[in-house]
Amino acid sequence: MNLNNIRIVLVNTSHPGNIGSAARAMKTMGLTRLYLVGPHEFPSHKADEMASGAVDILKNAVVTETLDEAIADCGLVIGTSARSRTIPWPMLTPRECGEKSAQESNVHQVAVIFGREQSGLTNEELHRCHFHIQIPSNPEYSSLNLAAAVQVIAYELRVASEMPSAFEWDYRFANEKEMEGFYLHLEKVLVALDFLKPEAPRQLMTRLRRLFNRARLDEMEMNILRGILGAVEKKMK
Repeated sequence: MNLNNIRIVLVNTSHPGNIGSAARAMKTMGLTRLYLVGPHEFPSHKADEMASGAVDILKNAVVTETLDEAIADCGLVIGTSARSRTIPWPMLTPRECGEKSAQESNVHQVAVIFGREQSGLTNEELHRCHFHIQIPSNPEYSSLNLAAAVQVIAYELRVASEMPSAFEWDYRFANEKEMEGFYLHLEKVLVALDFLKPEAPRQLMTRLRRLFNRARLDEMEMNILRGILGAVEKKMK
């Protein structure tokens, strides 16, 4: 595992103390790359205080306005989710998250995303992920503090980093920026074909996202599909 290729992404964190506590959780497990998407208050003395020796993680944190910016170059994106969704997504346990990240961090960037303290990640944000994680908890009291959730996942990443892993593929996986370009192209062609009706989409693009995210397209497969879409557009003209 290459821990330097793994980033923890916190989205719209409300309380700066949670950012500091998450940084502390990361540092205890050897993680150093923290991305903050639209934090409500940062930098903050409270964050520094709660980091308790992990202020270097905060000083080197990357702050972005959008989730797109935070994960654009990542080949594997995993999002935390506390509840099941209308359209089910491929799920990982925290242990499986650690193992998969251990394998793939040797070949590309990996992001693990945590949502807002009160509401978590939106459906749209979760649709950007290849996999979702649910941390097992007491069904009678399942509320888990943000920093505690980061600690659980950071621990599993640490455990997996100390195990031998091998991952080989002939082409690199497409990153998130490339996948978004593909989805925009696909949607444009489907609308032109009158297969996708913008006034009644019926979650078609969401289901197609799930399909291709599950397939994990590599750059050659991406080029083939983009070529097919281009040929369809040319034929239509």
